[in-house]
Amino acid sequence: MFEALFDAARAVRARAYAPYSRFQVGAALVDEAGRVHAGCNVENAAYPVGTCAEAAAIAAMIAAGGRRIAAILVLGDGPAPVTPCGACRQRIREFAARDTPVLVADPHGLRARFTIEALLPASFGPENLL
Repeated sequence: MFEALFDAARAVRARAYAPYSRFQVGAALVDEAGRVHAGCNVENAAYPVGTCAEAAAIAAMIAAGGRRIAAILVLGDGPAPVTPCGACRQRIREFAARDTPVLVADPHGLRARFTIEALLPASFGPENLL
């Protein structure tokens, strides 16, 4: 699974629209049916109107009919692992179980592995509204 997510995130990261930050990010996730969905960051001159790679991948999953994230990989290049921002952690949580793997990679490979619970402990999710 890692290779499929890594390859999809790497490919879509190359198409990121990041003319302001020059910080390209790609994300790929696998849904409950085993399908891979990918997204890249899309910046906008009117900050903060841009879209994070994770949000784009989730939108692609929803558009394709998926509803659950089985695993997600975020690929960015930097001195520290590029983890999802706070807003994207909540977006992932909406569609993921607490133990869903969140893989963090750079162009050379895996840098870290978390669960969404580790990244967003004691989180508010859909079951709080049922």
